[in-house]
Amino acid sequence: MPQYLHSVTLDVSRCKGCTNCIKRCPTEAIRVRDGHAIIKEENCIDCGECIRLCPYKAKKAIYDKFEDFAHYKYKIALPAPALYGQFDELDDVDEILTAILKCGFDAVFEVSRAAEIVTEYTRRYMERPDIQKPVISSACPAIVRLIGLRFSSLADNLLPIMPPIEYAARLARKEALEAHPELCDDDICVLFISPCPAKISYIKNPIAVEKTAVTGALAISDFYFKIRSERKNVKNPLPLSRTGIIGLNWAGTGGEATSLLSGKYLAADGIENCINVLDEIENGTIRDLDFVEFNACNGGCVGGTLNVENPYIAKARLRSLRKYLPISRNRVDGQDVSDDVLSDKDFFENIEGLSIESRAEAIKRMTHVEEIYKTLPHLDCGSCGAPNCHALAEDIVAGEATVEDCLIRLRENFHKN
Repeated sequence: MPQYLHSVTLDVSRCKGCTNCIKRCPTEAIRVRDGHAIIKEENCIDCGECIRLCPYKAKKAIYDKFEDFAHYKYKIALPAPALYGQFDELDDVDEILTAILKCGFDAVFEVSRAAEIVTEYTRRYMERPDIQKPVISSACPAIVRLIGLRFSSLADNLLPIMPPIEYAARLARKEALEAHPELCDDDICVLFISPCPAKISYIKNPIAVEKTAVTGALAISDFYFKIRSERKNVKNPLPLSRTGIIGLNWAGTGGEATSLLSGKYLAADGIENCINVLDEIENGTIRDLDFVEFNACNGGCVGGTLNVENPYIAKARLRSLRKYLPISRNRVDGQDVSDDVLSDKDFFENIEGLSIESRAEAIKRMTHVEEIYKTLPHLDCGSCGAPNCHALAEDIVAGEATVEDCLIRLRENFHKN
């Protein structure tokens, strides 16, 4: 299996070895060893929670710089719908799109355009009688990877349709080649302007397709100031936007689910809330649902750690923008789901999951973990560098820690001796 390339990384020089991150990591992917944090890459889903809460800014996202793509002949920007909520006093999305062109792009293709098409195809997919319900949205890469790591029994419930970022990139390349026949595909650079590290990780590790059409990703927080500067010079914005209310709604929680026009849906945001709902779906305590939308970030994509604005303010701005838009500007012909929007077969296999081991080995390992766990104090204090006592027991079995790492046990043994 190829190595999974992460977009969340640790700056050891800034890390103070506190336990804020190990307590809040939803997949228990962080430990504190030798006075600083380490990230267990096999468990990390790049949700960005550690970036959000680290008081020392030791966790950060890896993203591309616009200057790195100067050698391409034709550059296309893919702005996420969450981008529009970052700007105040915005009545016309075309102002932002025109400003993006002034930053050095040759064309712009809104991800929200593709989102409206994906919404239409999802409606059609939901009408199929042979699908596994509830259908789970595959638009958030952090959630898809989380399911691969912890809820593999729900793999067949994932929506097998490309996420809007991927479909937008493919449509953008197609339009560019049709408008400029002198170009070839290798001349074109498609850059996504991302609100979160999870979508950057998707570009490095595409999970719905064999090869992504996106060339790279810029962070909203990094590119925002360039757009803001160029916006001041936009007097007569070009008529570039082709997004409706449905596409814009994808920036916030419930935007995807409500557009399906089905009453039997659920929309959850915040990674911890999503885990709780996934637990209940897997256990069968949540029933009679057709569709479930998950967003790892609070508030949806507007809550991504690479945004610059408070997510609630951003959502309020997007509500104001909706007043001037039609319901949808992107329709598709036919009655069935087009093959060009479907994910590759068995796309879930591209998600790096837990290490494969036989059932006998797994039972033996877990039995050993439980035996060690019984000897630990069950205080979950985090002073050992693991998020809880059970995680420490797993580390001990894996050879990554020892019982002496538990300070409570160490103190007890000291007094006994």
